[in-house]
Amino acid sequence: MKFISKIFWVLVFIAFLGFALKNDEIVTLKYFWGYQTSAPLVILLLVFFVLGAVFCLLGMAPMVFRHRRDISRHKKTIAEIEKERAAAQLAANQAPAPDVIRHP
Repeated sequence: MKFISKIFWVLVFIAFLGFALKNDEIVTLKYFWGYQTSAPLVILLLVFFVLGAVFCLLGMAPMVFRHRRDISRHKKTIAEIEKERAAAQLAANQAPAPDVIRHP
């Protein structure tokens, strides 16, 4: 399985490398108020792809933190329940007090 995974990633890398070599033209990106910059197309695509991934991760961060907090709370609850269960089993396994009546 690792071999197939490595082959897959090598093929993806080769495809991206071919894409980069075919799209090396200089592109002018025009901003507002007359600002502009020139860079190879593949660099601009890579920059905007990375920026999109960063924004997606930032958007998911609150949900991830909430899930981690919920998991932590659930683990604490499970630990408390297991502790109570162990105490109940220990109490059930102990012999009851003998019913002895002592006469004076």
